[in-house]
Amino acid sequence: MAYSIEIPAEVVHATRMTLEEMRLELALTLFQQGKLSFGKAREMAGLTVWEFQLLLGQRKIPVHYDVQDYVADQPAIDALTQQ
Repeated sequence: MAYSIEIPAEVVHATRMTLEEMRLELALTLFQQGKLSFGKAREMAGLTVWEFQLLLGQRKIPVHYDVQDYVADQPAIDALTQQ
């Protein structure tokens, strides 16, 4: 399921950004505020993991990874180490 939002044309014009650029900025902002995970923000931005990490570095946005993230990743880590 996908949602859409309406952005008045004059707002888009005033930003001098494409809709893709606006989507990228929104993804970065939501990630920076901790409202989106790395993976979801990367998906929203339409970038690969490497591209998103590179962009975060260029913007000096720290990657937040806490114990909760580690616990969520543990099944995948276990599966990879058992191969």
